[in-house]
Amino acid sequence: MSVKIHYQNTHFITSAPDIRHLPEDAGIEIAFAGRSNAGKSSALNRLANQKNLAKTSKTPGRTQLINLFQVTDGCHIVDLPGYGFAQVPPELKKKWQKALGEYLQARQCLKGLVVLMDIRHPMKDLDQQLIYWAVESHIPVQVLLTKADKLKSGARKAQVIKIREAALAFCGDVSVDAFSSTSGLGVDVLRQKLDSWYAPAFAHQDEQDSDADSASNQ
Repeated sequence: MSVKIHYQNTHFITSAPDIRHLPEDAGIEIAFAGRSNAGKSSALNRLANQKNLAKTSKTPGRTQLINLFQVTDGCHIVDLPGYGFAQVPPELKKKWQKALGEYLQARQCLKGLVVLMDIRHPMKDLDQQLIYWAVESHIPVQVLLTKADKLKSGARKAQVIKIREAALAFCGDVSVDAFSSTSGLGVDVLRQKLDSWYAPAFAHQDEQDSDADSASNQ
């Protein structure tokens, strides 16, 4: 089923310190995760063609809460706390990583994971742990190699090939593409991936509409 979603209609719903404060576990959620300063907020803003959908900060490690956005009925994006920033106090780091881990392991409506990595510093230990967890849970992963405009074309292509080869070791549904929130490189690829992940929500809606039509015609 071909689905075309208007991401510019995406809007903020709520922030939560942990999964117990999120709305009910229903519909389809796609989570965005990445190391602090990987460009997650900028990527979300570019995806939605909005300047301030996700708050960007010059200070890495500022996203301390799980932020929930609605794309359309039954389709949500979840912006998870950034991880791996050294200057965050250990107590806070532990708290965020616990919230992030709980969400990833317990949220049933999670149907896809976008992992953002700076193209110049990809596949750190925590990035790999996240991907391994997703593969073990049969959740597809889209790796975005962000800040791709920082590399020249040849170096960028070489890095994408290298990371795609490395991703084969995960033995799962892991795609790797270059991305730049500045130039727009990779935005269409990201939208197409999200469209495919959200498609079942539209199929379900079509079934409900069809059932309602049948009932009204009886």
